[in-house]
Amino acid sequence: MKYFLAKSDPLEYSILDLERDVETDWTGVKNAQAQMAIRAMEDGDCVICYHSQGEAAVVGWGYVRGKVWVDASDSKMSVFRYRFGGRLTTPVSLTEIKATGLFGEFALVRQSRLSTMAVPKEFVAWLKKRAKEFRP
Repeated sequence: MKYFLAKSDPLEYSILDLERDVETDWTGVKNAQAQMAIRAMEDGDCVICYHSQGEAAVVGWGYVRGKVWVDASDSKMSVFRYRFGGRLTTPVSLTEIKATGLFGEFALVRQSRLSTMAVPKEFVAWLKKRAKEFRP
């Protein structure tokens, strides 16, 4: 299993929306680097849900369901089906992540505007220790 992180504005689509909907198509990602991450996704990969804007925190996780496909409305954009996995009891803030000093090379810390990215194994291991309910 590979790990990715997908950011969303919780006022537009939150982890609670994903939990309610069970699944959704993850569309609208335009950045070329974020698109590369989406194209690398495979069925069953874990996608960590991150709320951007004022919250700036990891709030849950889900899974890629099926194969990534090309968006019918824009052949330069790929889309994946996002299935709910679980919510964290206590969100893990970007401030806390940065304070560890361990993840300076992680795109979440380096490129604050990137919406979708691969997640380093070291971060996954740290998150599993920090948030006991994170069991993808």
